[in-house]
Amino acid sequence: MTQLSQPSPFSPASSIGYEQLAARFRPVFARIAEGALDRERTRTLPHEQIGWLKEAGFGAVRVPLEYGGGGASIPQLVRLLIELAEADSALPQALRGHFAFVEDRLNASPGAARDRWLERFVAGDLVGNAWTEIGDVKIGDVITRVTRSGDRWVVNGRKYYSTGSIFADWIDVYARREDGADVIAAVSTRQSGVIQSDDWDGFGQRTTGSGTSVFENAVVDEENLIDFSTRFKYQTAFYQLVLIAVIAGSGRAVLRDVSEEVRRRTRVYSHGNAASVRDDAQVQQVVGHIAAAVYAAEATGWRAAEAAQHAYEAHFAADPQAEREANVHAELESAKAQIAVAQLILKASTDLFDALGASGTSDSKLLDRHWRNVRTAASHNPLIYKERIVGDWEINGTEPPYVWQIGAGSNGLQPTRK
Repeated sequence: MTQLSQPSPFSPASSIGYEQLAARFRPVFARIAEGALDRERTRTLPHEQIGWLKEAGFGAVRVPLEYGGGGASIPQLVRLLIELAEADSALPQALRGHFAFVEDRLNASPGAARDRWLERFVAGDLVGNAWTEIGDVKIGDVITRVTRSGDRWVVNGRKYYSTGSIFADWIDVYARREDGADVIAAVSTRQSGVIQSDDWDGFGQRTTGSGTSVFENAVVDEENLIDFSTRFKYQTAFYQLVLIAVIAGSGRAVLRDVSEEVRRRTRVYSHGNAASVRDDAQVQQVVGHIAAAVYAAEATGWRAAEAAQHAYEAHFAADPQAEREANVHAELESAKAQIAVAQLILKASTDLFDALGASGTSDSKLLDRHWRNVRTAASHNPLIYKERIVGDWEINGTEPPYVWQIGAGSNGLQPTRK
């Protein structure tokens, strides 16, 4: 494996065109789409489908070409995630923690430790996440601990919302070291000290594997203990970009399904406007409005992704002020995109029923899954707070927060990707 010495392992602009990149994965996306309805109906976790993506090298799509990865930019990654979300919205969310950890390693200082991770990604390794602790946990408390046990480090704790970890080879665990420092512990799942459960009980995104992860003296190598203070600075914007892609891709699925349902529908209303539903001007209007909403959602996601790409590039420009400004811009762009995209697609996932009538509510079609999935993804990091943060910036120039917290108290910080 070539050892690179430049500060950034990835060129500012991808040398691969999007269509060329997407052509590698579209056949896999099509296979994934074929069974999505049955998986939703039976609540079957997509282990096999995640395996197809691993085999295709999807988890390494952001890894530089020099390392054998796909060399994708962040905007290209977001576009791919939108296409994947159209096939099955659970899969890009299940990979959210993985792509964030990849992004963090791309931002890491050059060296053997970083290169080992890039090699693992290219080999197909996936990383889940385990950050959030629930129950009687005050903001500022981190109950999960990393301690010395003889000549090794071990992790002990319990996490929920550990999206994608049940499919992963590694888990990105937020913990506190015995010296009081907050760290990321990259824990291998190939050990008895990691216990995972599919106990996520949300009404949407049911097959993301967002359940409980328990760590009982789980061993972690010292080089895989990463100080949280070094985490890549545009991480909150990046995490939201994945959810924006989930929602926008769900919108594409709404448009696909409503168009197909209208195309096949034979029964008409006596007070309608045509002898066939597909020729009814008002039904066409509903579908056209949905198409416009999906178009706007995709375009919004792409624009926000460009801001994150700029923040990535600014990290290596040796200009702290420019980097700070780029991070502010990326955070605000993702927040505004989250607000707009959620509103557009939540409405679209309801409006589709105006084109179909009562038969569209048949449980056999499961068309309600689109609204449930979008509503669930849009509930991460409440929209009302994002709207306030954006408004505070526009009025007062107040810099947005880069780590948000959830807990039972009012002191300190406990990062969460909820």
